[in-house]
Amino acid sequence: MTVLEVTGLDVHYGLRRQRRQALAGASLAVERGEVVGLIGETGSGKSTLARAVLGLVRPSAGRIVIDGEDVSGYGERQWRSLRRRGVVQYVFQDPLRSLDPDLSIADSLVEPLLIQGVPRAAAEAKARTFLAKVRLDEELLPRLPGELSGGQRQRVAVARALVTEPKLVILDEPVSALDAANRVQVLEILKDLRAAGIALVFISHDLGSVAGIADRIAVLYQGELVEVGSARDIVVTPQHPYTRLLISSAPTLSTASAGRAEREALRALLTA
Repeated sequence: MTVLEVTGLDVHYGLRRQRRQALAGASLAVERGEVVGLIGETGSGKSTLARAVLGLVRPSAGRIVIDGEDVSGYGERQWRSLRRRGVVQYVFQDPLRSLDPDLSIADSLVEPLLIQGVPRAAAEAKARTFLAKVRLDEELLPRLPGELSGGQRQRVAVARALVTEPKLVILDEPVSALDAANRVQVLEILKDLRAAGIALVFISHDLGSVAGIADRIAVLYQGELVEVGSARDIVVTPQHPYTRLLISSAPTLSTASAGRAEREALRALLTA
């Protein structure tokens, strides 16, 4: 089942002479239980594509379908209703900034459920369940985000995205600010989500970060999707010069510099 379908998407910023095209004819589909890596350098259009899918940027042209629902012409009220239903969720790169510093972890997790009208007791029970799914102990629930480590905060951000049981989760550089141990933990959690049937879009500037987990990889260059293919094909037989440049500059694609879990994932990918 196709969870996300983007067709011929154009996005422009600015007006008249300052008008700049951020996306040009982008087309991409994501299936249920699939991980798609969205790769490109800063300014390539990765975040613009994500923001368009979330209704935060209005496309100049194109079509967006989320879980069978054509949202291309939605107004703000319709987008607000879709977000409250939690069909699509977003995990930011910096969880310290995305989590309210004055809310406990428990309150951060139950907030989206209370907005949906879930009773408080049921919301708190669900919060505990999803905290366990990201491999965190419920003793963290009364703490504030500033009292947690970076890796713990990122996993809380993932748990908050999951409590509404979304069909699609977009993750913006979810491991770039983490050390090797926490990076591996978050990647293992993402594998669990894929097995549970959740569609994931993993945004990164580093091809090596997603090569071992993505089913397919889409490469953005100057606002255009220049190459889309299986992770193995992209890594082993890249077609576009920009993709080849990304591979040559990705240190984590070297099994000598990767951690054990990353080495195993990459070895499985390259020998599949």
